[in-house]
Amino acid sequence: MTDETRRLVLDLAATSKNWALTPAGEERIRAAAPPGWEVVAVRAATSSDGDGPPRGSSEALEAIRNAEAYFGFGFTADLLEAARRLRWVHSAAAGVGSVLKSGIADTDVRLTNSAGIHSIPMAEFIIGGLLHFMRGLDVAIDQQRRGEWSKAFFVADDSPLRELGETRVLIVGTGGIGQATATRLSCLGATCIGVRRRPELGVPPGFSEVTGPDGLDDELAQADVLVLAAPLTSDTSRLMTRERLERLPRGAIVANVARGALMDEEAVADLLERGRLRGAVLDVFTEEPLSPQSRLWKLRSALVVPHVSPVSPGRFWPRSLELFLDNWHRYANGQPLRNLVDKRAGY
Repeated sequence: MTDETRRLVLDLAATSKNWALTPAGEERIRAAAPPGWEVVAVRAATSSDGDGPPRGSSEALEAIRNAEAYFGFGFTADLLEAARRLRWVHSAAAGVGSVLKSGIADTDVRLTNSAGIHSIPMAEFIIGGLLHFMRGLDVAIDQQRRGEWSKAFFVADDSPLRELGETRVLIVGTGGIGQATATRLSCLGATCIGVRRRPELGVPPGFSEVTGPDGLDDELAQADVLVLAAPLTSDTSRLMTRERLERLPRGAIVANVARGALMDEEAVADLLERGRLRGAVLDVFTEEPLSPQSRLWKLRSALVVPHVSPVSPGRFWPRSLELFLDNWHRYANGQPLRNLVDKRAGY
């Protein structure tokens, strides 16, 4: 490497093969390198879970010393400390909560993320989870396991079955996931209300209206469904307290695909046990893996999923590389970057 050579480090050898960069993907990156750039691929395994691994591998630490750009799952404090020429980090993950704790927020290193890449599979997951409870599939599965043929639950006078088209869905977070969810739900007849930090920016596609954080409590009282799709920041941490969850109408359904820290899990379990909530679609938890002692495992009205709503093996890397390669071209030519993280806002 000469002083004029610009280095990109790829740190994408995820232990989960669904997330690991493929050989074809690596070749595509190498073929797209702007003039004067070299690509160094780290072969050591890394983690794609959450916002990425807690620390970099020794191979990554060595490779990043002279790197100008880094593409990996998140970013860690030891990598930042080792980097001497770093100017841009692109994360293959959407969340940046852990990344911002690396110290990068106090530097002028630009940070971009993969927000929006997972929107479609996550929106489909949310809709599938909602229908699981709206159409009584939780009860049907129980009856199937017992070999029981009974229509009683489904045809009762107080049956909780409903159609999506008669629901009011409150979606906290109107970014890529929120918009993809609202667009699909509205096509099925649901009325989608969004909660966004800056409602003056307007109503995104799929939403009937939006409100700011100050309107959250009033909207909760009218929501048949609550979907959490906001990033974890100081403003959203523990946003959905027990008091707020109790504002939801009886029989409401909650779905969390954001981060577990946004919602009081114990309160959710209590409300499910009391029959106050019809169901909870949960892909994220305060601590992961979820403790075997958690009550949520044994509740029929809780759909517990091990943080896999974004999984889409055939579509992730094509979408991710389209974003990264466009951004690499933009960076190399001094153009504005897509998905530039606002380090103060936290996303």
